[in-house]
Amino acid sequence: MFSKILIANRGEIACRVIRTAQRMGIATVAVHSDADAGSAHVALADEAWAIGPAPSRESYLRADTLIDVARRSGAEAIHPGYGFLSENADFAEACAAAGLIFIGPPVAAIRAMGGKSEAKALMERAGVPLVPGYHGMDQDAAVLAAAADKIGYPVLIKASAGGGGKGMRVVETPDAFAADLAAAKREAAGSFGDDRVLIEKYLARPRHVEIQVFADGFDNAVSLFERDCSIQRRHQKVVEEAPAPGMAPDLRRRMGDAAIAAARAIGYRGAGTVEFLLEPDGSFYFMEMNTRLQVEHPVTEFITGLDLVEWQLRVAAGQALPLGQDDLAIRGHAIEVRLYAEDPDAGFMPATGRLDHLRFPVTGPHLRVDSGVRQGDRISVHYDPMIAKLIVWDEDRAGAVRRLRSALAATEVAGLTTNIAFLASIAAHPAFAEADLDTGFIERHRAQLLPSVRPVSDDVLALVCLGLLLERRAVAGREAAASSDPHSPWALCDGWRLNDDAHDNLHLRHGETDISVPLIYRPWGYELMLPGGPVEARGSLTADGRLSAEIGPVRRHAGYVRRGAELSLFLDGGAHRLVVVDPLPSDEPEEPETGVVAPMPGTVVAVLVEAGAKVVQGQPLVVMEAMKMEHTLKAPANGTVSDLHFAVGALVDEGDSLVAFEAEVA
Repeated sequence: MFSKILIANRGEIACRVIRTAQRMGIATVAVHSDADAGSAHVALADEAWAIGPAPSRESYLRADTLIDVARRSGAEAIHPGYGFLSENADFAEACAAAGLIFIGPPVAAIRAMGGKSEAKALMERAGVPLVPGYHGMDQDAAVLAAAADKIGYPVLIKASAGGGGKGMRVVETPDAFAADLAAAKREAAGSFGDDRVLIEKYLARPRHVEIQVFADGFDNAVSLFERDCSIQRRHQKVVEEAPAPGMAPDLRRRMGDAAIAAARAIGYRGAGTVEFLLEPDGSFYFMEMNTRLQVEHPVTEFITGLDLVEWQLRVAAGQALPLGQDDLAIRGHAIEVRLYAEDPDAGFMPATGRLDHLRFPVTGPHLRVDSGVRQGDRISVHYDPMIAKLIVWDEDRAGAVRRLRSALAATEVAGLTTNIAFLASIAAHPAFAEADLDTGFIERHRAQLLPSVRPVSDDVLALVCLGLLLERRAVAGREAAASSDPHSPWALCDGWRLNDDAHDNLHLRHGETDISVPLIYRPWGYELMLPGGPVEARGSLTADGRLSAEIGPVRRHAGYVRRGAELSLFLDGGAHRLVVVDPLPSDEPEEPETGVVAPMPGTVVAVLVEAGAKVVQGQPLVVMEAMKMEHTLKAPANGTVSDLHFAVGALVDEGDSLVAFEAEVA
């Protein structure tokens, strides 16, 4: 076994690998960019080395730097995690040339599965069923369009060299093919350095079911059963579970056999995942093979009781698989959700910022939280915006769904926008409870999963007001204690008035709605004049934001976080954000909307109009790439593009004006 390994990755997966290695007595070497110098994986590892600036192409994607650090640190092997260089055959080859063990499959296996077109041809020869499609090398646009016509619409354009939804477009009609092909090729080239694509028949309601396989150097190969990853947005997984609901034993065996056949066909070794599309009639088709550990591997670990990273280390060190197929069994059911910094209401736009408040439920045999960030850390524009994975387990799926709802209700994040309410909506949806799953789940239930902003309830409003008043009282008390006259009545924050009750108003904003809450200070607390009528409120607020309240006859507990003017209240699994409003009007006139600005730092990858062009509301103007995703910025109204401020390839900051725009006057 190795005595020291280097983890060529960051964040959650680096922490995950480090923990298993340390449990096995293996020393760990972390690497970090300048942006990650104070990150969790750096603090967790036995030693950490700086490898370059924040952009991943100048740090985590520098194979030469990583190999040099491995040599200088005395590491014997490199674990690539997932993403970055984990499926890069050249990197694996360079490791071998440097006398280092690459903790992954053989170089030939990575190359065989690295191009989707070549992989599908190989799988076809191995007898693994394929979706009808075009996997040829001729990338002429006319040839691809003709292939799409022959296959029949709708079709799916997919990047040949990559995965994770990058370079992927669903095309409904021939008229849309050229534009979607150009976008897919552009994204594929930017993400993988290879703009080749393949065309496949788009299946209407398939499930995405993948098989976890493992093989060693002694001709042993096993299936560690399946995972259902059907719930996706932007072709990226949001919810994963194991085993797949409703999977008949015979179908499980046939899919497992097909996955093992795929692994054997390329001389596989280590952990891999064979991904299939599963039709309602039991037909299944090979999509791709990921030659690495998957983000969703914890659900497999929960139902098998195994540590897949330990298996990776043992196989890479030349050992045989610890168990054979007959030794493996499924126990219970596990579900994983990915908590992201993103805005589901804005097309799942990634969010950046500081994690001012981060609180997870207590972990144990039924709950696991895998994260690479801590309270106070920043979600950077340079890397994937995942905050954590919440993984639950129970004896059956119904129990796991209940535990998922409970875990999400107890998770609190403040400081930036997240998808936690969206995940809670999925977990609470009747179709999810009934395991009515397919890759169109989110689009089909979008109205329920992404509802319009609802008015804030009186319960939430009362707790927010009480928290704000208690916070003010605590601040006043601290200031009084530090003053020269700590007992001065002027330092009190109880609203005392001679011969009258003290009145006040709290001014808040929820979404676009301004709310004014009149209140009266009482000896026992406060009387709040809410939209639904007056209520009595009293309680206490701890320094870590735990609010205990009596609202009328009801005792409630909530999380309360203040960040400048923004308040976050966590109640019964919901996160509510309000803003404290200064009631005095500003003398500054509001600037009219005169252009399109960058929603976050990124790179301009396409400019779709020229200066002087007449455009209509919603027309795409600029495409930018940020946090590994493309974002199309559209015209805010009918009007004219008066100027373009950045060319293709330009780096832009959040708030930069990309397009000067003159709206039509009605």
